Amino acid sequence: MAGKSTDLRPVIKLKSTAGTGYTYVTRKNRRNDPERLVLRKYDPIVRRHVEFKEER
Repeated sequence: MAGKSTDLRPVIKLKSTAGTGYTYVTRKNRRNDPERLVLRKYDPIVRRHVEFKEER
């Protein structure tokens, strides 16, 4: 069995750049996206779409 660190689709946390501390939890494919993920998603605390960056 593969270990957690070598998993092809690891679970990652996406943290809001608005400073609210709101997070999303998702999975990503390391083969297609080897660098850190940045997505625009909805932050319900500030009630608008902001960038969410992958934290490790």
